[in-house]
Amino acid sequence: MQKKTVGLLLASAGPFLWGSSGTVAQHLFDTTTISPLWLVAVRMLVSGGLLILYGFSRRLPVIAVFHDWRATVRLIVFSLFGMAGVQLTYFMAISTGNAAMAAILQFLSPVMIIIFITATTWQLPGKVDVISVVSAIIWGLLAAVGATIYTLMPTKLLKVYGATPIVGWSMLIGGGLVLVGTGAWHHSPQLTWVAWGQVGFVVIFGTMLAYLFFLQSLEYILPTTASVLGAIEPLAATILSVLFLHVHFNWVGLLGAIMIVGVTILQFAATRANQFVSK
Repeated sequence: MQKKTVGLLLASAGPFLWGSSGTVAQHLFDTTTISPLWLVAVRMLVSGGLLILYGFSRRLPVIAVFHDWRATVRLIVFSLFGMAGVQLTYFMAISTGNAAMAAILQFLSPVMIIIFITATTWQLPGKVDVISVVSAIIWGLLAAVGATIYTLMPTKLLKVYGATPIVGWSMLIGGGLVLVGTGAWHHSPQLTWVAWGQVGFVVIFGTMLAYLFFLQSLEYILPTTASVLGAIEPLAATILSVLFLHVHFNWVGLLGAIMIVGVTILQFAATRANQFVSK
């Protein structure tokens, strides 16, 4: 299998798991007393710790990044503004809106959708709706900024030190900063075994594997290609929200889902065409 194909598969698997974990997180926020701050801190600390242990077990150069102070500084900055930033803002967007809206907002389309509906129907939303939508938009836009930093910032670190050490340490550092900076330990919830299982899914599949797959893909494909394939995340979140959380969408939402599918198919087709031409 060619490296570009592997990169495309990895860049697709990561966003799919993100979208899935966002839907699970929304269910947790709706049915338990879990705080977004607590969930972000736990998922990052546990996932980061597991990745570092995995790196040691595979005899990977886990500590090498700390031998260069410049690389260490880049890692800390990425951990704060990239890794922690994108997770915290994303989960805050889910808690104030829903998983599908939070994921789609990273592509800025709901802003245009709201403007379009208001302009065509001449009906302004109610005060509660305005507050909810504005709050979700703010967190969603911040999540888009975090996702941009997250995609572009670590490319040099990944090439030198590999995905496992960088993802693992950035999660540990970012999770620690969230835990200490927000006092997330004060929000520890009382959960059932089913809820703990959902937390485990968010930590293992929606965090550790999702981020590892996505960042690993950057070793094979361009960041721009990977970011476009991130459109799979809102698609997965939307479909799963409709199927399992009974979230309802109108024709505008369905049109957005179709456009997301189209973008993904075009990206795959363009990459395959480039591979054929290069031969």
